[in-house]
Amino acid sequence: MILDLRNIYKDYQQDKLVVPVLKDVSLQIEEGEYVAVMGPSGSGKTTLMNIIGCLDRPTSGKYELDGQDILELNDKALSAVRLNSVGFVFQNFQLLPRQSALDNVCLPLIYAGVKKKERRQRAMAALEHVGLADRAEFKPAQLSGGQKQRVAIARAIVNNPRILLADEPTGALDSRSGNQIMELFHQLNSEGVTIMMITHDARIGEEAERMLHIADGVITEEGEAGRK
Repeated sequence: MILDLRNIYKDYQQDKLVVPVLKDVSLQIEEGEYVAVMGPSGSGKTTLMNIIGCLDRPTSGKYELDGQDILELNDKALSAVRLNSVGFVFQNFQLLPRQSALDNVCLPLIYAGVKKKERRQRAMAALEHVGLADRAEFKPAQLSGGQKQRVAIARAIVNNPRILLADEPTGALDSRSGNQIMELFHQLNSEGVTIMMITHDARIGEEAERMLHIADGVITEEGEAGRK
């Protein structure tokens, strides 16, 4: 098992009011799975992803990633987990506008201390993997939405993470580009990449192998999705 969440609660403080966001959430993901978490805005799905991605801590509960007790780690150790074990894909790409596609993909490798020659080789290999080697020197403004998301995926996988987290990865794309990104996710998953995807779109959720539904901070339903 690569991911094990047990009895996760997350509350936020607003003035003197305690606002519960996640309520006794338990979730296990096996290595190589492709899981979609579906829910409306405000359901707690992004908070759940932030906790899994070590961007936020739960109020209480237990979280193990690849056998490591995440909640026992200090901030420096959490940064290392984010860098080496988790890849992030965001709805709005989060690319640096003045940097080329290649330089954007290099960023995690810079933080990891990889030397320039090796990181450029690895970043170019990641761009080839997503079909964008011929756009390596293009800046984000010169790329389509689908191409920007491919660059973001290349950046997410360049460090060979243990799990890929995608938050509404097709939300800013037209249907054709969105379908291409879904096909790329299937390709990566077939190669052994573990994927957890957040979405409010049932059609996109059906692309995963397993689907979770979250509402008001509670996982209410779990079952097989449409794609095998």
